[in-house]
Amino acid sequence: MRQRTRLPPSQERRPSRAGSLPSSVNYAFEGIIHVLRTQRNMRIHFALAFGVLIAGLALGATRAELIALILAATLVIVMEMINTAVEAAVDLATSSFDPRAKIAKDVAAGAVLVTATGAVGVAYFVFADRLANPSSIAIREVRESPLHLTVIALFIVVITVITVKAMTGRGTPVKGGLPSGHAAIAFAGWAAILFITSTYAHHVLIATVAFLMAVLVAQTRVEAGVHTVVEVIYGAVVGVLVTLIIFQVWA
Repeated sequence: MRQRTRLPPSQERRPSRAGSLPSSVNYAFEGIIHVLRTQRNMRIHFALAFGVLIAGLALGATRAELIALILAATLVIVMEMINTAVEAAVDLATSSFDPRAKIAKDVAAGAVLVTATGAVGVAYFVFADRLANPSSIAIREVRESPLHLTVIALFIVVITVITVKAMTGRGTPVKGGLPSGHAAIAFAGWAAILFITSTYAHHVLIATVAFLMAVLVAQTRVEAGVHTVVEVIYGAVVGVLVTLIIFQVWA
């Protein structure tokens, strides 16, 4: 009987993570949620990003300044994720002390520190003058820009959904879990349309159509078996409440 030749480890068939686009997005969100669950610094970065966006909106940051704040916060969060990935890879590669492993971890941590320092610098230049001399004109400009309010509201809804899913640990980021992200975004969009079109002649018709579209999004998630009715309702409540707060306070 011929003995089966074993392939070298590099040629052995391994399970592939390649798949559909939703699966790839799901893996990416799983990585974000893992870092949120396990890394205290990541939770701090998310909280600071949330606070910076609210402060920028409240103090009347311009479009360019909001872009700078978003990019700075995003870079810090990305570097924290890379730092976590480097630490996990190093721990997997060696179980004993190795000076090279220490260098890898220290450099990755240093990268986080550098980006965080840069983000603090960006925040300083954006907020320093406004905190010293608040400008009612700038705040009024933001209030009169529903697009800014809508984008920030949707961004905060996404952050809220990811944070709640990380805390509950139910389902996967894209498929299932509490709350439903699709329902949250759909109903946040409906709430924004409700506020923006309040002075339009056909306000009721536009708001009704937007509401029906949001309901259809939620219904498809339930019919597909991805979410339960409760998870969809929770998502809708999160989306509406966040958008309601943003528009009621600053619109």
